[in-house]
Amino acid sequence: MASARWPCLILALLSSLAVSGFPRSPSRQLGVVNGIEVYSTKVSCKVTSRFAHNVVTTRAVNHADTAKEVSFDVELPKTAFITNFTLTIDGVTYPGNVKEKEVAKKQYEKAVSQDKTAGLVKASGRKLEKFTVSVNVAAGSKVTFELTYEELLKRHKGKYEMYLKVQPKQLVKHFEITADIFEPQGISTLDAEASFITNDLLGSALTKSFSGKKGHVSFKPSLDQQRSCPTCTDSLLKGDFIITYDVNRESPANVQIVNGYFVHFFAPQGLPVVPKNVVFVIDVSGSMYGRKMEQTKDALLKILDDIKEDDYLNFVLFSGDVTTWKDSLVQATPENIQKAREFVRNIRDQGMTNINDGLLTGISMLNKAREEHKVPERSTSIIIMLTDGDANMGVSKPEKIQENVRNAIGGKFPLYNLGFGNNLNYNFLESMALENHGLARRIYEDSDANLQLQGFYEEVANPLLTSVEVGYPENAIQDLTQNTYQHFYDGSEIVVAGRLADEDMNSFRADVKGHGAINDLTFTEEVDMKEMEEALKERDYIFGNYIERLWAYLTIEQLLEKRKNAQGKEKETLTAQALDLSLKYHFVTPLTSMVVTKPEDNENQTAIADKPGEEPVDAVTPSTAYLRVHPTGARRRGEAPGTVRDPRSQPLLCVPSVDGDPHFIIQVPEKDDAICFNIDEDPGTVLRLIQDPVTGLTVNGQIIGEKRSSQDSQPRKTYFGKLGIANAHLDFRIEVTPERITLWNGAAQSTFSWLDTVMVTQDGLSVMINKKNMVVSFGDGATFVVVLHQVWKKQPNHHDFLGFYVVDSHRMSTQTHGLLGQFFHPFDFKVSDIHPGSDPTKPDATMVVKNHRLTVTRGSQKDYRKDASIGVKVACWFVHDNGQGLIDGIHSDYIVPDLF
Repeated sequence: MASARWPCLILALLSSLAVSGFPRSPSRQLGVVNGIEVYSTKVSCKVTSRFAHNVVTTRAVNHADTAKEVSFDVELPKTAFITNFTLTIDGVTYPGNVKEKEVAKKQYEKAVSQDKTAGLVKASGRKLEKFTVSVNVAAGSKVTFELTYEELLKRHKGKYEMYLKVQPKQLVKHFEITADIFEPQGISTLDAEASFITNDLLGSALTKSFSGKKGHVSFKPSLDQQRSCPTCTDSLLKGDFIITYDVNRESPANVQIVNGYFVHFFAPQGLPVVPKNVVFVIDVSGSMYGRKMEQTKDALLKILDDIKEDDYLNFVLFSGDVTTWKDSLVQATPENIQKAREFVRNIRDQGMTNINDGLLTGISMLNKAREEHKVPERSTSIIIMLTDGDANMGVSKPEKIQENVRNAIGGKFPLYNLGFGNNLNYNFLESMALENHGLARRIYEDSDANLQLQGFYEEVANPLLTSVEVGYPENAIQDLTQNTYQHFYDGSEIVVAGRLADEDMNSFRADVKGHGAINDLTFTEEVDMKEMEEALKERDYIFGNYIERLWAYLTIEQLLEKRKNAQGKEKETLTAQALDLSLKYHFVTPLTSMVVTKPEDNENQTAIADKPGEEPVDAVTPSTAYLRVHPTGARRRGEAPGTVRDPRSQPLLCVPSVDGDPHFIIQVPEKDDAICFNIDEDPGTVLRLIQDPVTGLTVNGQIIGEKRSSQDSQPRKTYFGKLGIANAHLDFRIEVTPERITLWNGAAQSTFSWLDTVMVTQDGLSVMINKKNMVVSFGDGATFVVVLHQVWKKQPNHHDFLGFYVVDSHRMSTQTHGLLGQFFHPFDFKVSDIHPGSDPTKPDATMVVKNHRLTVTRGSQKDYRKDASIGVKVACWFVHDNGQGLIDGIHSDYIVPDLF
């Protein structure tokens, strides 16, 4: 939601050629209007990592005996920057140059004073601006118009959209729209549709495909497919052609680096929605009478259907006076929502427009609810104002209203301003929203105004993170674009770009921190520069320096937004920075103009274009569970309470765990030795590993078996395929499988993949996921590690499986039990009478443990903490018969009905 422009994209485009200056003949050749034939129109869209490079080319020939004036019209997105325009007549090309607006202005005024035509860009509807230029074309001459523009596609409601306006105004022999998309993350969906043609006709003219990183769309209607009827010479190509796509999101973040510039895309999925506290501040002045008021009420009723029960809300109505639905925010219970519907249905228009008091009342409600703890601590607040006019009651000066609102909000939550219609100071609404971390949106007076209002709410209805901060290594980055955001909304995307201070660095790390509905999260992305260079070799499939240009585009866009509220020296500095970049990268922005010198009756004439305001997997290896027996309350010398040790960097004696064909190892440091045992049970069996009634901690594991044909009589190897970790006191659960990690806090759910690098924190808990390892810590003295073992994909018999390690258990109570938990308490054993066994390489011995005399066998298991594929051999004494005599009771005592 960083951009104040149309939120998610619009890669629009149309090429049309209009012929003027002569009356239209009642009869005309196919594709020829008044002697001018437009024989080719091509729109070429190339998208690399969301950055779109678009070229519109139209070719025409004058078949008449006299010169004709031809106009070239292209509608392009308001979010786009024109980067080039060329005019080619009879093989001679007249290029465009981007100049500072004031420099170009003199040339423009000179052209106008001489009654000569000039190119310009002006607003055209909701999403578009229209570029128009005209030129005289001599008899028998050919002319080619080529316009280039670029923009960053913004993700909107879970997809990127390329919006192309199609309106050639006549039949065109060669008409084609092509889009080539290259996304290093891989394309997950791709679609295209047209508003002006039936699906049957569209299907034969349209091709679309995607595979891996590349996608392609082509729309190439024949002359017959362009006709408005079988015998007509008019074109039916008039409307919207829309391409939508999204990318694979196995990881929430993606960093790309090319030629010293980087871009960081962030869009996590599977997170629970943060509850909202929302106040709707609605203009009910006399000017809202009639259709506008009815559409507003209809939209609010639809919004009430979508508000979640965890949300809190209120309505503030302003005209000359201010009225509220309730004195304070109320929870969106079914009963309250029904009352809110009744209130909305009875809204009536009246009086003047007191924007200041309406906004301050709503802001005060939100501040008071937070201060008095009447809303959930982990909720987030937003205020949405709708008005159709300017303030004319109470404080009416825009500057004073802005000051009052800014002071009242104090940067604590965003303000979203919706301007209904054109009879208002939209710049004021936009400026006020931007300085309060929100945005403004114009609601167009049309039959779908209610849908526009509802659609905006849907964009902000599902915040997944608040107080988002994107961080990079200190002194490693220069010229960073915006890297802090008040909210991340579901379906959107955060984009940060910058320059590397050292292009020769070997690795690059990016961290994203934010507050979630349940806990605080840190997502980490680490990039190996050599791997990145290899992965992006295909980038020339589209165009080369796209990341640098993306950075420049984003920087200019954000500088121009900051400039809207700046004053004095600050505004001068922002203007100079944006102007320098606009000129360097050849962007037509509000500070620059495109100047084209073209021939006109043997004289040069100036035209001005202005802008209005899969990684490799490991072979299967058996894995083992390890447990270190700690003296009660033991901690390493010099180690602070609460220290979380990284199991991959610790000596073997630190870790208890269970893993593989389920093998358990109990290391006893005082003996410098270890005991191991196995549990043989059927797939689907759930075993109790740890249970502590005092701390509320429980860990259970479900067994899976290797794949086996019905004729195979060999014993089936088993592994742990699912783990359940729960803390009853925190009402917190974690389900771990080889595919995903799911966290529940009460009923709220978050889902992560093993490819994520993320830290989740809340009071008394932290979860860290990092490349096939997960570390779970419940405060000081209870830390577990889960390791993912991945199977070679062509191995027919095995499943991916999990290993479980206890890193620290000194805060677990003396009542802790389970197949692993019982060994948290000190115990002793003695080994004697070592003698040859049935296997000469594995001697047998007698072990006395827990008042039992057992026959044990010397063997080894593996520790996979440091390397999940190779492991480290650990010598141990193997206790037979499912650990009988070592474990308390028998192994079936530890079977439980389900994971939790």
